[in-house]
Amino acid sequence: MRLLNHVEGITEETFTNEVLAPHLLGAGYESVSARLVGNARLRSQRGGTRSWSEVKSDIVRHLRSDQGAIATTMMDFYALPATGSKAWPGREQARSRPFDQRAGTVEAALLADVAAEMGAGFDKQRFLPFVVMHEFEGLLFSDCDAFARGIGKPRVATKLQEIRDDFSSPEEINDSPDTAPSKRIKLVVPEYNKPLFGNVAALEIGLDKIREECPHFEEWLTELEERAN
Repeated sequence: MRLLNHVEGITEETFTNEVLAPHLLGAGYESVSARLVGNARLRSQRGGTRSWSEVKSDIVRHLRSDQGAIATTMMDFYALPATGSKAWPGREQARSRPFDQRAGTVEAALLADVAAEMGAGFDKQRFLPFVVMHEFEGLLFSDCDAFARGIGKPRVATKLQEIRDDFSSPEEINDSPDTAPSKRIKLVVPEYNKPLFGNVAALEIGLDKIREECPHFEEWLTELEERAN
């Protein structure tokens, strides 16, 4: 079984290749790789979220071309377009749902749309959509001491922990333009650069701690493990 993760940007691409892949290869996958779905294909301009119609075309093409593969996604809930021509299914409806239903609302809608496009007989086990609540940086609050060490700024651990302590889990750190996880980090570490710092912090924190602190991430990774064989 092969796994292709459709991701939002360079940070998630590197996270897949350097953090997730070694773990999931050990779980039984033959290969684990990431595919960027950013606005531009040039590396220097990659990033951002394309319209769902474009991303769906990528996913469907992959599923049809490789019958022995599973597709998944790793997209920030915060960044998904809710309305207009780029809208992602379920994103607008998720706004008014309780926190513990928001990710599931989007993911169920994505699965339904891909399954409809694939047609009768499609095995829904081959597509596992996942949206990060509320964005990748939220996962880094799983261990604030390790986060601070990973980015070479151990003195900011206390300030990061103060942010974390206001929420039941790192995934609940909210998604307004002023209070999303990345915005909060920037207030503490103005020079924070997601591609540069995000994965060194994730490697320092480790998958076990992220799984322990982030229930939705844990559900996704457990399901990926179970589908490996």
